[in-house]
Amino acid sequence: MTSEYIDSQAWGHGLATFDKNGEILDTWYPEPKLGKAPEDDSQWFAPPQLEGLAREDRLMEIGTRSIRTEIDLTLPVTSVSDAYLRLHLLSHCLVQPNSINLEGLFANLPNVVFTNRGPVLKEVFQTKLGEFRQNGIFAINMDKFPRMVDYVAPEKIRIGDASRVRLGAHLAPGTVVMHEGFVNFNAGTLGTSMVEGRISQGVVIGNGSDIGGGASIMGTLSGGGRQKITVGERSLLGANSGLGISLGNDCVLEAGLYLTAGTKLNLIANGETQQVKAIGLSGKNNILFRRNSATGAVEAMPRDGAGVTLNSLLH
Repeated sequence: MTSEYIDSQAWGHGLATFDKNGEILDTWYPEPKLGKAPEDDSQWFAPPQLEGLAREDRLMEIGTRSIRTEIDLTLPVTSVSDAYLRLHLLSHCLVQPNSINLEGLFANLPNVVFTNRGPVLKEVFQTKLGEFRQNGIFAINMDKFPRMVDYVAPEKIRIGDASRVRLGAHLAPGTVVMHEGFVNFNAGTLGTSMVEGRISQGVVIGNGSDIGGGASIMGTLSGGGRQKITVGERSLLGANSGLGISLGNDCVLEAGLYLTAGTKLNLIANGETQQVKAIGLSGKNNILFRRNSATGAVEAMPRDGAGVTLNSLLH
C-alpha cells in the first residue's frame, strides 16, 4: 500500500513562526511541491500573499516571515521547517504514509503551546496566561504536532473533532473521521473510508474500509512493535476491536475481539480445524475473525463475497 516516488526532492514557500530567540516554532506551506525546486527568479521569491502575512506579535513574543525550503525525502529530517514540509506533503496527499524518510522527525519538532493565534513557547504562555485570557488567546494543545486542519484542509473529507487528526495524517478524498476517530501522522486512508476508531502511526487503510467505533490498530511508536499494519479494501473492524496484524481485502474482525500477532486461533477451513498464530494469516483476503461464544476460542474462517459497503451519502 505504499508507493515509490520518482521525485525524491520536495520544496515549498512557507510562513515560519520565530520565537524571541530567533528559533523556528512551526512553518506553514500553502502549496508544497514534489520535485527539484526551480531556479528561475519568478519562483525564487515567496508569492506576495505570503509575504503580506509577515508580522510581529509582541504579546506572544513571536514573529512570522516567509522562507523557502528544499529537502531530499530520502535523507533524515534536519530542521523544524524540513519536518513541517514532510508533514505537509503527507496531509496534502502528495506522498503516502511510510514512503518517505521520517528519521529525526521528533528531534526536530519543538514542543510548544499551539493557540488560536499561533504557536508560542510554553514558558511565555505560562508567564502571560492572564494577559492571554484577557486578549482571547487560548491553548488548543501542547505538543510537537499541531492539528492538521490548522495547516491543511483537504477536499472532500469530514472530520468530527479536528483535535483528533494530527498534521501529517493522510486522508484521501471521501474519508470521514467521526468524533471518536483518531488519525496520527504518517498514517491514514487511501480511499473512501469510515474512521470511528484509532489509526496509529504507520497504519494505512484501504479504499472502502470501516474502522468501527472504539477500534484500535497497533502502531510502531511505542511498545516495541515493528510491523507496519495495513487494512485492505472493503474490510471491517468491529466496534471496540483491536488489530495487531494486517488484514487483506474483504475481511471482518468481530466487535470486541483484540487480535495480536501472537494470538492463537482455530483456523476452520474445508471441514478441518488447525491451530495457528494470527501472524500466519496477516494480509490474507476474505477472512472472518471471531470469538466462539460457547468455548471462548478465537476462530478464523474463509468468507465469501465482497466485504462491507459504505453508505455513499455519508462520504
